[in-house]
Amino acid sequence: MDIRNMLKNQKKEDGQQRAWGDYGMAASATEEASTIGADVLKSGGNAMDALAAMQFALAVSEPFNTGLGSSGFIIYYDAKKQETKVIQGHSKAPKNARKNVFVDENQDIIPFFERSTPGTAVAIPGTLKAFDKAIKTYGSKTWADAIEPAISLSEKGVKVNKTWKSGLERFGNRLGEEGKAFFFPDDVPLTEGEIVVNDDLTNALKELQKNGADSFYGGAIGKAIIKEVQKFEGCLDLEDLAAYEAEVKPPLQATYKGLDIVVPAPPNGGGFSLLYMLKLLERLNIGQYDIHSWEKYYLIAETLRIMTADKLAFMSDPDFYDIPIEGLLSPEYLDERVKLYNFKFRNDEITAGNPWQFDEGKQPSGLKAQSFEIGSETTHFIAVDKDGNIAACTSSLEHTFGSGIMVPGYGFLLNNDMTDFDPSPGGVNSVEPNKYPVSMKTPTMIFKDGQPLLTLGSPGGPTIVASVLQTIIHVIDYEMDLKDAIEEPRIFNGTGPLIWWEEGLPDEAKRVLEKMNFQFDEIALPMGNVQAVLFDYQANQLYGASDSSRPGIPVGVNKVEN
Repeated sequence: MDIRNMLKNQKKEDGQQRAWGDYGMAASATEEASTIGADVLKSGGNAMDALAAMQFALAVSEPFNTGLGSSGFIIYYDAKKQETKVIQGHSKAPKNARKNVFVDENQDIIPFFERSTPGTAVAIPGTLKAFDKAIKTYGSKTWADAIEPAISLSEKGVKVNKTWKSGLERFGNRLGEEGKAFFFPDDVPLTEGEIVVNDDLTNALKELQKNGADSFYGGAIGKAIIKEVQKFEGCLDLEDLAAYEAEVKPPLQATYKGLDIVVPAPPNGGGFSLLYMLKLLERLNIGQYDIHSWEKYYLIAETLRIMTADKLAFMSDPDFYDIPIEGLLSPEYLDERVKLYNFKFRNDEITAGNPWQFDEGKQPSGLKAQSFEIGSETTHFIAVDKDGNIAACTSSLEHTFGSGIMVPGYGFLLNNDMTDFDPSPGGVNSVEPNKYPVSMKTPTMIFKDGQPLLTLGSPGGPTIVASVLQTIIHVIDYEMDLKDAIEEPRIFNGTGPLIWWEEGLPDEAKRVLEKMNFQFDEIALPMGNVQAVLFDYQANQLYGASDSSRPGIPVGVNKVEN
């Protein structure tokens, strides 16, 4: 890989979801949040100040994917210390969660819709505690400062965009009465282009600004949350909210082609999955094949299958069970897994391997692998400041509209993060009290010789890591322009033969893979929504790019403006 050549290939133009800046960058899935993030940077705020303001702005402008009742992982690079940390605001099972909550009296798994919309689907939300911790630890402005732009946005109202329209059409049936009253006024869905004002959400933001995160974790807002959750048969209580703490953790890290890839560690499963797949593809030298070739798509598909088999078998909450991370990423184990590729047919023999032999001191749990996954939506956003600090977050309600439960008087939806657990009891990722479910959120930072090179992330549930992986490969191995790398058609598959695909997938690649016993979904659908910032350290420039699957934009900040 030639970094200089790759940097030369970046298109020096603004517009069309591209932006350049020499003093900062903000990127998100909505224009409103990106603009607010950039304004915070222009006013002297640092990357974490901007990121926090963007989270609150997204609660207003993308309330069906994230918000006050969401969970998330923040990754932060301190340029002065040259240190990266993860602030873990991941959701957690309540202390009274039942292990058999998602099976019926016959021990059959309850269908997804039925188990994802009652109060039992709601886990302890972590996003607000994470940002409270992040602002106090890394911010230069106050909690009240971070919320102020979102209050102004909420009072003014936001324009319903294509993401709102699509969400209402596909998943509006998930909403309870309170949510329907807002998103379907007079039983008519909000229409694209209209301005919508959520007075109850404005009220929530003002309450949080005045009384801090404590209002959510046991105060007025917390009491309203518990009342509503318990009305829908949930077990979440005030003690769960009061006891929740966001944790500052070291990241997980590995190399790819001389680059340092930095991601969150378990119970985040996306970070491990990305590193694991990159290490496999490094051995296979994927860049030797044409970017549109069937070989490239075969390698991605089979790599996703191998990774998924191991991820489902071994990923869990590390506070509950040992995870053989060192074994999974060891050269010896990866060399064994490479033998599963054949370039002739889809390998029916792909199952979890035995990384324990390469990970001394850790013991298998003896529990079964997870065997069930459901797609979901999320959002990813990034801020970079003039000093080179980087803050990025993937936050989520889990599914579009989360549990569908909207908190009366406060206008925000609650997550359905309990469905991140394996619904069947007795698995390594099954429901247990006070346990984190495995999450596929993958906020990622990449460094070259200690300098930031690229940061990115995506929504998409289990497809997140596939979107992040392919974007990285397109930039690093194929030296593509960042925006073009994001738009290059992506695929996703689990352990089975079915491949989800995006429009533009080469016909030849599709035909060859079908002959190899892969199957393709009937229609192409966009996957994820990658937001990314590239660091051209030679020119002292930041290049931001946003995915066309949503109307978000990057907003560059230039020194001449300040």
